[in-house]
Amino acid sequence: MAGKLYIVPTPVGNLDDMTPRAIDVLRQVSLILAEDTRTSSVVMRHFGIATPMRAHHKFNEHETLPAIIDQLKGGAVIALVSDAGTPAISDPGFLLSRECRREGIEVETLPGATAFVPALVNSGLPCERFTFEGFLPQKKGRATRLEELKTQQRTMIFYESPLRLLKTLQQLAEAFGPDREASVSREISKLHNTTHNGTLAQLVEYFTTCAPRGEIVIVVAGCEPQQTGKVDKYAQFKHKHYKQHNNEED
Repeated sequence: MAGKLYIVPTPVGNLDDMTPRAIDVLRQVSLILAEDTRTSSVVMRHFGIATPMRAHHKFNEHETLPAIIDQLKGGAVIALVSDAGTPAISDPGFLLSRECRREGIEVETLPGATAFVPALVNSGLPCERFTFEGFLPQKKGRATRLEELKTQQRTMIFYESPLRLLKTLQQLAEAFGPDREASVSREISKLHNTTHNGTLAQLVEYFTTCAPRGEIVIVVAGCEPQQTGKVDKYAQFKHKHYKQHNNEED
């Protein structure tokens, strides 16, 4: 009988955001795959979870995948966690989830914490339609990606490190225009959680003098749709008929 993989979100900041169900699952599984066992051990100790852990991250996931799949096929029930938030959202997890699907192994993802949702709502920008872009390419393909997104009409969400924030805001302002509305949220759900709103130019000015710390989420308004006048393909015939009608009356 095949086992089961649980994908379990962990808090992005405040440990009180951990759900009771997530705690129960992590206590009951036979093994926890963690992005960084040192980081996850803090959460596990806090909630009294003594389940064995093993490292599973972007540097070893290709090598560890076959053995994990074999364990699941043999009936093991395993949980996957990342350092914070929901695995596979800009974190390891996609490869394992995809391979389980291919092998007919059940995967259940628990609802829970992720940083971009509160940042999106905090931004005050439209939430009904948005695109999550995660981390932009650091070098190759970055300019091309920004050019593609220039005409994107949905609200856009990006993850960024504090060290690259200012440069990224400058590049966004150059690609999208300095007057595009945006927000920067940092330390979601933590003690120093803040959100700064304004145009990209205003945010560049602010973060030029105020160096940020912690995890960063950038939310940028989509491009305003272009106003296009409706073309009446029969206009020339209407005009011709109007002239003929007036000439007959004269």
